[in-house]
Amino acid sequence: MIAKRTSRLAVLVALPAALALTVGASSQAVAEGTGAFQINLAQLNDSGSKGTAMLSLQGNRLTVKIESEGLVPGQPSAQHLHGSTDGHDFHCPDASDDTNGDGVLNNTEATVDYGDINISLTTKGPTDMASGLAVDRMPVANAQGKVSYERTLAVSQDVVEHIKDLHIVQHGIDRNDNKKYDFEGAGKSELDPKLPQEATAPTNCGEVLGAAVGSIPVGGVETGTGPAEENGVPAAVMGAGGAAFVATAGALLFARRRKSVLAAGRAEGNGAAA
Repeated sequence: MIAKRTSRLAVLVALPAALALTVGASSQAVAEGTGAFQINLAQLNDSGSKGTAMLSLQGNRLTVKIESEGLVPGQPSAQHLHGSTDGHDFHCPDASDDTNGDGVLNNTEATVDYGDINISLTTKGPTDMASGLAVDRMPVANAQGKVSYERTLAVSQDVVEHIKDLHIVQHGIDRNDNKKYDFEGAGKSELDPKLPQEATAPTNCGEVLGAAVGSIPVGGVETGTGPAEENGVPAAVMGAGGAAFVATAGALLFARRRKSVLAAGRAEGNGAAA
C-alpha cells in the first residue's frame, strides 16, 4: 500500500511542472515563429457577416486564410490585420463605439478599439498601411457575398512575437440593401470623401483567441459565429501569465489530490489494523 501511495504522489508532484513546461515550450514556439491560430469573425454594423480565418507562422512567413460570408456581392472587401506589436491591448469594438450616434460604426470610431492597420491583406503587391484603401487589390465578394482569401507574407519579428495581439477586420456594408456601395446608404467615408462610407465601415472583426490548429474547420464559415471560447485557449497564446495560472492551478490540484490520497491511505491503514 505504501508503494502505491508513493507512486500516486509522484505523479501528482510532476503534474504542475509538466503543465508549466508545456506552456513554456509552446510560448517559445510562437517566439521562434511556428504555430497556427484560428480567428472567428463576428459581425459589426448589423451586417450579418461572419467567417473563419487562420494565421499560420513558419519563421517570418505568415500565411493568412479567410473564408467569410455576408459581404456585399460583387464588391471589394478591404481587410487588414489590426492591433499592436508593442503590447497595447486592442480588441474588437461594438455598437457602443458609434460615438456620433449616426447608426454607423465608422472606421475612425472603431480604430480606438481595434488599433491601426498593421498589415493590409491585399491580394497582390504591398501590404503596408498605405495599402489600406487599395480597393483594386482587395478580394471581391462573389455573387453570394462570400470571400475566399489566401496569401503568404513576409512579416517582421515583431509581428511573429505579437501575433496573439493582432486581429482581422473586414470592411464593407450595405446599409440601404441595394447590393452595392453608394453614398445614399451612409454618406461619404471619413477616410476618403471620394469613397462611400459603406465601402470603409467595418463589417466584421475577430481576435486571435482560439486553440492552435492545422486548418480551417470542416464547414468553413459556418463555424465562425463569434469569439472563440476561452476554454480552448492554447498554451501557445497564453504567455507568462498563462504559465503562472497553470502552475498555480496544478499546485492546487496537487494539494487536493495529495490530501485525498493521504486520507485514503489512513483509511486503508485503519482497515488493516482492524
